[in-house]
Amino acid sequence: MVIDNKLKLKNLHLKEKLEKIKLVITDNDGVLTDNGVFYSAEGEVFKRFSIRDGMGVERLRKYANVETIIMTGEESGSVKARAKKLNINEYYLGVKKKQELLQTIMEKNKITAEEIAFIGDDSNDFEIMKLVGFRATPSDGMSFIREIADYVCKNRGGNGAFRELAELLIAFKNEK
Repeated sequence: MVIDNKLKLKNLHLKEKLEKIKLVITDNDGVLTDNGVFYSAEGEVFKRFSIRDGMGVERLRKYANVETIIMTGEESGSVKARAKKLNINEYYLGVKKKQELLQTIMEKNKITAEEIAFIGDDSNDFEIMKLVGFRATPSDGMSFIREIADYVCKNRGGNGAFRELAELLIAFKNEK
């Protein structure tokens, strides 16, 4: 019975946070990809993205009226191509201090930090995660990121973690 009450309280806490979300910002490497990259002598050749995560972006838009922004420290053409494929119009490449871009995103989208969810996995996500309304990480996110996350996905980065967050948001936003 004690466990059930704790789970109910945790779900109520999650519900209160998730109901406010109007925008999801996601890191790329380690969230939308499995952290792997293929290189040739000319440099980066390609990264692997999950089709299920892509469907999560579409479902968030359609069933929860929530848009997605990609924010990454990398300068990668594959991120631009993936954003275009998913109709993500707002993406930021080469961002070293993600928290410094948060105010610009809030003003551009006319929202507050409390209305933003962020999913990240590593040290360059830590500071921005402390500032937003909801924090998630893939199951293989770094331990210090898992410690501050509101939700640790069951799935690994590049293997459905973003989709899992999307479905969680959809479920809580459409709960009657």
